[in-house]
Amino acid sequence: MSEFTNHIRKKASELNYKVAFPDAEDKRTIEAASFLVKEKIAKPLLVGNKDNIEFIAKQNSISLNEIEIVEPEKSDDLKNFAQLLYEKRKEKGMSLEEAKDTVLSPLYFAGLMLDTGTVNAVVAGNISSTGDVIRSAIHTIGVAQGISIVSSYFIMVLKDGRLLCFADCAVNPDPNPSQLADIAITSAKNFQAVTGIEPKVAMLSFSTKGSAKHPHVDKVIEATNIAKSRAPELLIDGEMQADAALIPSIGERKCKGSPVAGYANVFIFPDLDAGNIGYKLTERLAGAEAVGPIVQGLRKPYCDLSRGCSTDDMINVAAICSLMA
Repeated sequence: MSEFTNHIRKKASELNYKVAFPDAEDKRTIEAASFLVKEKIAKPLLVGNKDNIEFIAKQNSISLNEIEIVEPEKSDDLKNFAQLLYEKRKEKGMSLEEAKDTVLSPLYFAGLMLDTGTVNAVVAGNISSTGDVIRSAIHTIGVAQGISIVSSYFIMVLKDGRLLCFADCAVNPDPNPSQLADIAITSAKNFQAVTGIEPKVAMLSFSTKGSAKHPHVDKVIEATNIAKSRAPELLIDGEMQADAALIPSIGERKCKGSPVAGYANVFIFPDLDAGNIGYKLTERLAGAEAVGPIVQGLRKPYCDLSRGCSTDDMINVAAICSLMA
């Protein structure tokens, strides 16, 4: 286990927040919940069919001691949650009957628990698709004020212990300049919240300070200017190539006087091609640990896991969500 993993679990244990798991009918979820209780990292709530959860736990000799199980169809909150969802979605054409059916979904029920403050965070995606998770989150808790897009980030833990933030590597194929600026701002703030490190944000491109001319470069330049105007308190610079962002001597030569170049720790990729390829190359070739993806840009932390995630991944994402709460 890396020093970073120990750090986030320890910080989360100081909060010991309530975290709901709507993809609960899964051995990994129950194992993660049991560990969270044992280590006092969080208070897990499993949202789903109680008989199925208990069967999986018994089959795998996992203790459910101190773990709350919530069945939407038997909950005292069902009627109120259906009305709440209807009020949120009626302008989009949802009827009350549709709301009553929809709220039975653990993804939606957990989202409404988060919306009403019953829990502090939600972790899903080990069974459900990313699209279903993000749709449920947007419909129940909505996006953060002043933010136009839901995105994601990874914390990349390098072998030398350095921590980097990569975004967006999992959600948005081709964000426009305004959306890219929002991704930069939310990534910077979450990186600081989770790591305690001051963010230095590099807006990545195949060009550095006008070395190439292309509409793709123009997008990054415009996004940089928007991000600086929206969050003047943050250290943000671009457009710049990855070597200028990473290596002080190159950063000084290519971006003289930049407060970011050569020392960046938050890397904003221009599109999903670059971001997804970038994090996977760093993970596989540099041996970095990729913690995430962590969904961001929502009003409250509702995180999406990969369906191939491990129990440890679930524990770490629950800890990070707690720190974002």
